[in-house]
Amino acid sequence: MSESRNHRRQAISKPEMVADVLLPLNVPHPFTYRMPAEQKVQAGSFVRVMLGKRAEVGVVWRVRKATAKDARLTLRRILEVFDFPPMPETRRRFVDWMADYYVASPGMVLKLFLGAPAALAPPRQRLGWRAVKTLDEAKAAGLNITPKRARVLELAQERAWPKDELKRLAEVGDFVIQWLKDKGLLRPEPLAPEQTRGAEHRAAPPQAPRLTPEQQQAACKLRAALGTAEKPAGFSVHLLDGITGSGKTEVYFEAMAQALENGRQVLLLLPEIALTAGFVKRVERRFGIRPAQWHSQVARAQRERTFRAVATGEARIVVAARSGLFLPWKNLGLIVVDEEHESAYKQETHVPYQGRDMAVMLGRMENVPVILASATPSLESLVNVQRGRYEHVRLHRRYGAAQLPTIELIDLKKHRPEPGCWISPPLVKAASETLERGEQALFFINRRGYAPLTLCRACGHRLQCPQCSAWMVRHKGLFSAGEILLCHHCGHMKPLPESCPECGAEDALAAVGPGVERLAEEAQKRWPDARVITLSSDLLQGARLREVMEEIAHGEHDIVVGTQLVAKGHHFPRLTLVGVIDADLALETVDPRAGERTWQLMAQVAGRAGREDRPGRALIQTYLPHTPLMQALKAGDRDSFTEQEIRARKAAQMPPFGRLAAVIASGSNEDELRAFCMALARRRPPSSLVMLLGPAPAPIGYLRGRYRYRFLLKGPRNADLQAYLRAWLGQVEPPGDIRLDIDIDPYSFL
Repeated sequence: MSESRNHRRQAISKPEMVADVLLPLNVPHPFTYRMPAEQKVQAGSFVRVMLGKRAEVGVVWRVRKATAKDARLTLRRILEVFDFPPMPETRRRFVDWMADYYVASPGMVLKLFLGAPAALAPPRQRLGWRAVKTLDEAKAAGLNITPKRARVLELAQERAWPKDELKRLAEVGDFVIQWLKDKGLLRPEPLAPEQTRGAEHRAAPPQAPRLTPEQQQAACKLRAALGTAEKPAGFSVHLLDGITGSGKTEVYFEAMAQALENGRQVLLLLPEIALTAGFVKRVERRFGIRPAQWHSQVARAQRERTFRAVATGEARIVVAARSGLFLPWKNLGLIVVDEEHESAYKQETHVPYQGRDMAVMLGRMENVPVILASATPSLESLVNVQRGRYEHVRLHRRYGAAQLPTIELIDLKKHRPEPGCWISPPLVKAASETLERGEQALFFINRRGYAPLTLCRACGHRLQCPQCSAWMVRHKGLFSAGEILLCHHCGHMKPLPESCPECGAEDALAAVGPGVERLAEEAQKRWPDARVITLSSDLLQGARLREVMEEIAHGEHDIVVGTQLVAKGHHFPRLTLVGVIDADLALETVDPRAGERTWQLMAQVAGRAGREDRPGRALIQTYLPHTPLMQALKAGDRDSFTEQEIRARKAAQMPPFGRLAAVIASGSNEDELRAFCMALARRRPPSSLVMLLGPAPAPIGYLRGRYRYRFLLKGPRNADLQAYLRAWLGQVEPPGDIRLDIDIDPYSFL
């Protein structure tokens, strides 16, 4: 019987070498194992070991001589050493640093670095798809061969193609391939090794753009920051700060080109998966190679191939979500963080890390340059520029003949929309004029669904999620079955009831307030001949979202009604009018960054207008037109607004001039949770630097069936919040199902 089956343990002699293996589990330390004599084990090796009755994949954290304590134990042997490049010492230090900074177990941090554990094993034989019949034979057989199906058959006549390559080249989805397979028109065939190297597929000659003098100057600074293959420049951080439409992407592409010339790999981070497809095509055109992708919607088999390709250096460019930071880079030479201000870079679960900040730390540890790009940089990055930590590279002008849109404020107290409507008369007039000129208009509201609240007109009852202290959002266009209620926090869903569940009144449930679907309904009624499209992550994803974005760019839709999905990263040549329906919505929060985020969102969405030779306008509806924020938006005076925000943050000792940490306690019994939190507050260590606020019920006090209380720790920049948290919580064992979650540098205050 093999050792993996009977889990033999053996005593060791003192001089023998042992391995401390870190496992991707919520444990505070590595486990010690005997080393197999027949296999070479070194620090960083990926291994398989037994823990209890199950096998686990881990990383050898250190190899050392057995101690007297080890000699008294009976240790298990390492079962398997994977033939995979070991995790280098710098990466292991990064894991330890993240665990220390975020007060997390090293094992949970290591789990981030094992995004495709199956990729550690030798790759399986890949199959491709080859045509069984010619196009004429398929038609002669009476099969319905559409243009998309015809393209697949023509491509697959001479050779087998990997499925993802076949879909990409034929510009089709899974359904087309599946239909051809079901009809017996495609057969599986083993692929040659060279056909599996998709990440480095050369698509076409590179298309280097013609840069403006301002872009060339900025590109020269970024190229210089990378040095040469013979003399790399090492770690630096450059904030590429350019107005919307200024061509920031083409500028940092020049830095990426330098990294490739130096023989190094490039990581390009994007905040939204929805932006990935467009960037992949753009990168492919610029560099002539198809970049690898890494995000949650990439299929498992493709993730495994990308994981291996990064480790071998075959994947030279990777376009990724924040988790791309934790790939097994062989020769990383540049990290680019696009839209660096985006809150989507903040991971909220498990280990709540900030992807932008971890990109900078990874760059420091790997000694490679980092570029942060944004039209609306975060205050943290701007303050780091002021402190001399980051270099500032600015682009002040739009590319080509395009000009920044004019921004106008619509005072909703003076220009009220018609009853039951949300588009004010000035915006209606501007949109009508835009459509008459054959141009496109965008209506923006950052609320998904049809209405954020449904209440009973008879008794006032509000329909709330049974698992969360949040209102159910009403949706009309999500399913063909009819109107539904959906909780955007836990996903609970149910049909809209015919009568009030509280008083039984029929036909009394009223939709309150607008969501993106309701706004689209209003636009279609007001402009019945216009082609209206609704853009929301609820309604459009994947291939269909990419198709719609291309349709808008080609002018196939007249009015776009969208959420935050359309606020950034898109170039619509005929779009000349942006209407923001409720600019005050982002301020309705306890978030101390609310003003900054409102500015960023409004500036980004306004920047969708007038990106080519047609002038653009942005009309912002607000009840607060005279506030400094709105006046700065109108004047396009970002610097005065950010300086005002910086002064306010400094006076309040809020980040980046102070430090915050949150502790969220949750449990299924509110009375037990409250008592535990009060007892925990009494155990807090005294400190002259750290202020502890709470416990208090969280703004969302009931989430996914669990009650939630929050503590907030606040201190100056030199306060060691991590040490305080360890001293306070290190010996605490929460009773029952109560759980404590720590969030260093919180971005969510719900």
